[in-house]
Amino acid sequence: MEMLLPTTLCMAAAAALVNFWLALRCGQVRAKEKVSVGSGGNDLLERRMRAQLNFAENTPWVLALVGLIELAGRGGTWLPYVAGAYILARVAHGLGMDGGKLEAGRGLGVMVTMLAQIGLAVVAVMTALGRM
Repeated sequence: MEMLLPTTLCMAAAAALVNFWLALRCGQVRAKEKVSVGSGGNDLLERRMRAQLNFAENTPWVLALVGLIELAGRGGTWLPYVAGAYILARVAHGLGMDGGKLEAGRGLGVMVTMLAQIGLAVVAVMTALGRM
């Protein structure tokens, strides 16, 4: 029996692209400032490194919850919207970490990330308890 998890697959693909983009942004500053290891004391590089690491710290949990909820058959039509909002919020966070006029994206990214994690965790527990 073939099991399709379209939301999980699309989210994983989008997450891979966002991770690549975040790494590329770090690499651009590294090349320009000639910093091979660490941040070299460069504030922009440090901010971009933190944006990428923050993405790497949070995305596996959200992706696992999305995948398990979808696998349990409880994703419905709302799950792709949560996954999409999370990915867009992580882009906003990455841009916001640079500071300047897009700095508000950082707070938006944090808020959506936390809401997605808490909301998905609640759905997972309710599903496990047979309440959903």
